Amino acid sequence: MAAGPGSAAGGASHVTSPPGEPSLPLKVADLQTDSISGARVLLTGASTGIGEQMAYHYSRFGAEIVLTARRGTLLQKVMEKCLQLGAKKVFYIQADMSSPQAPEEVVHFALQKLGGLDHLVLNHIGGTPFRMWDGDVEHTRWLMQVNFLSYVALASAALPILAESKGSLIVVSSLTGKISTPFTTSYSATKFALDGFFSSLRHELAMQKQDVCITLCILGLIDTEMALEKTRDKVYMSAYPVAEAALTIIKGGATRAREVFYPWWLELLCCLRDWFPDQRDVVIQSFYNYTSV
Repeated sequence: MAAGPGSAAGGASHVTSPPGEPSLPLKVADLQTDSISGARVLLTGASTGIGEQMAYHYSRFGAEIVLTARRGTLLQKVMEKCLQLGAKKVFYIQADMSSPQAPEEVVHFALQKLGGLDHLVLNHIGGTPFRMWDGDVEHTRWLMQVNFLSYVALASAALPILAESKGSLIVVSSLTGKISTPFTTSYSATKFALDGFFSSLRHELAMQKQDVCITLCILGLIDTEMALEKTRDKVYMSAYPVAEAALTIIKGGATRAREVFYPWWLELLCCLRDWFPDQRDVVIQSFYNYTSV
């Protein structure tokens, strides 16, 4: 574990992407930065990819952050950069979400370091092959623990804290949790489970008049290193910028949106998914290269 204090982030007229990424045409005012500056954020899956980029964006807005992921060496580097970018406080805890004990330990650590929580961002995923179903039930069971059950455990541990702060629970999901696609059997199952659980929980919180917002983020193919490596020569579609995806998620949480779609047209696709199922399936399959799997 490691920690370090940082200085508050300064204002800017437009969001600045992390070094090496293009500037994003999204005004800071659109993000309601007052709700992010000084906000206490627990961010999972923060060592690489979308989680890493979210950590940098939160830092630019002056948040107080606890980062967690499996690889401590990478977390240390992300933490150092967050401090340079303007995070008020940054801490990290190395944790493997395949362990049933990890979620409670992580939430306890965040509460100890930050004194509370305003945003819980669930973003981590377990590695899974991009291939035809091969009957590996044990892998599916493990993936359900990492991609679904640990999300439930983290949310359950944090809900009383979020209820006190009237905070936000931000769940990073996928188009494969709304529409089934080839080569993602186990992964898709975990994402559908997230939609079912957190959509049901949203109802229950509203019925109990608990002011905790649940934002479900539905993402398409994002140009993270892991996603590009797995899908190379296997899909006929473009990947979208990871820094912009990360910023869209943060905006959704800050504005307390019910759902966030990135890219935007995924929402239209989800609306049309049940109209012509046979034709829909033919179109979906046409984007995948069966011979390379």
